[in-house]
Amino acid sequence: MVGVSNPTSTALAGVLRELAVTVVRDAPQHELSRTGAATLSRIRRGGPHRITALAELEAVSQPSMTGLVQRLEQLGYLTRSVDPADRRASLVAITPAGEQAVEARRHLHEQVIVDRLARLTPTHVEQLVAALPALTTLAETTEKPAHV
Repeated sequence: MVGVSNPTSTALAGVLRELAVTVVRDAPQHELSRTGAATLSRIRRGGPHRITALAELEAVSQPSMTGLVQRLEQLGYLTRSVDPADRRASLVAITPAGEQAVEARRHLHEQVIVDRLARLTPTHVEQLVAALPALTTLAETTEKPAHV
């Protein structure tokens, strides 16, 4: 059964959306787009993927993902290899440079949070720390399987 919206879920969704927008807006520009970073992060976590699977998981068209993979490959962030399960297909894997790019972007976003935390009272920081386990559980993803 799908949960029904309530004041808590509405407020939390609004705050999280605003925080995400703030982090992206206030962080210095990085050559990785949000989708590029998400794709690299997914490959980093889950290992090599087919382009069709990445497109489905990132909710973009296959031509869009193909273009993104080509750009990331040109930047040296991804490599392609033949899929041993189907030699007609290729697998996309992250390179050490791609790992570094993901970390650099993550660090830029983290610095925005550090700056924001510095503006809070110690009590508010303690409240956020106490809420971290619940927020972590909320944020944990159960990735839907991709059709390969």
